[in-house]
Amino acid sequence: MARPLKCIAQIVRVILAKNWWSLLIRGTAAIVLGVVAVVWRDISLGNLILVFFGFALLDGVIGLAGAVRAAEAHARWAPLLVEAIIGIAAALLAVTWPGIMTLNVLIYIIGAWALLTGVLEIASGVLLRRHIRGEWLLALSGFASLLLCVLMASLPLASPGGTALWLGVYAFAFGALLIALSFRLRSWARLASAES
Repeated sequence: MARPLKCIAQIVRVILAKNWWSLLIRGTAAIVLGVVAVVWRDISLGNLILVFFGFALLDGVIGLAGAVRAAEAHARWAPLLVEAIIGIAAALLAVTWPGIMTLNVLIYIIGAWALLTGVLEIASGVLLRRHIRGEWLLALSGFASLLLCVLMASLPLASPGGTALWLGVYAFAFGALLIALSFRLRSWARLASAES
């Protein structure tokens, strides 16, 4: 059992290292979302939907580009593809769900997206723990996503502004973690290519 997990971790490590740029773009997009969501205090529900749609779609498309690049390099691309599909699906649900103009529906979409994304990131972080320094950043970003899920499900977020505030705080923390991880992976990739 340990040998297959080691192989999977090695594959995920190589995929992430080759696609460090996608983590940098995702992190930057998350920080932009965080700033917009926190600063825009009187945000309407419609605008909050559009902000989440833009972020989740961009996150999914960047993940899809990483999956395509990994597939072209004959590397394992399934984990990247799954996360990309989750992001794109959440974005599309946010703008097409018939009852979306109620805040509760948006909160459930954000919570489900955060839950699925968080589980995937924590699993990847656990698999990488023996192979990459800084994998705790990936696991920590997963825990941040799970925390957002819990907040969306349990706190009485009575207004779009309150929801935007929590989404913004999450996005800023999530983005900072992804950017830090992207720089660590870039350094690792350079070191690995110099050694070979």
